[in-house]
Amino acid sequence: MTIRILLAEDQTMFRGAMAALLSLEPGFDVVGDVARGDQVVGACEAFRPDVALLDIEMPGIDGLEAARRLRTAVPETKVVIVTTFGRPGYLHAALAAGAKGFLIKDTPIEQLSAAIRKVAEGGQAIDPALAVAALSEGASPLTPRERDVLATARGHGTIADIARDLHLSAGTVRNHLSAAIQKLGARTRAEAVEIAERKGWL
Repeated sequence: MTIRILLAEDQTMFRGAMAALLSLEPGFDVVGDVARGDQVVGACEAFRPDVALLDIEMPGIDGLEAARRLRTAVPETKVVIVTTFGRPGYLHAALAAGAKGFLIKDTPIEQLSAAIRKVAEGGQAIDPALAVAALSEGASPLTPRERDVLATARGHGTIADIARDLHLSAGTVRNHLSAAIQKLGARTRAEAVEIAERKGWL
């Protein structure tokens, strides 16, 4: 059985190296590659890969959102997230988005190949150390709205800016920020953003 693979990775050198290495594996056929998250669904519709390897941080949309859209648009394509960021929150989000695998970019090619085969056969392949960390960390305590407010706060200086962008009142923004800061055990908004980013909750 030949396993058809699509790569989605914005770093050209890494994408090319991965394609070359995977093409050397028996039974693998790298049928396409894209550099943007918003190109993933179209490429999978065109190439019909068995497995799509998705980075998380890409232009357009991130790999988690691409995985969610793939689950609806091309459900037969199984997703493996391959990322630099081994954050427990990202693993939770990836599994919720329908991913069947989650590996770190420095995973040896032999392990990556084994994971692709396992996922193609209907199994799951998750980095063991990250799985343990995710279990001990638990899910994000933030509500979807608290997450949105905190994520928007990364690039804005004032409550009014955040309120305008999210179409909320300033008082509502303050309430959500206060709740998020308290839940994360932070002292400031900036510290809350840093904690949530580190855990992969934004």
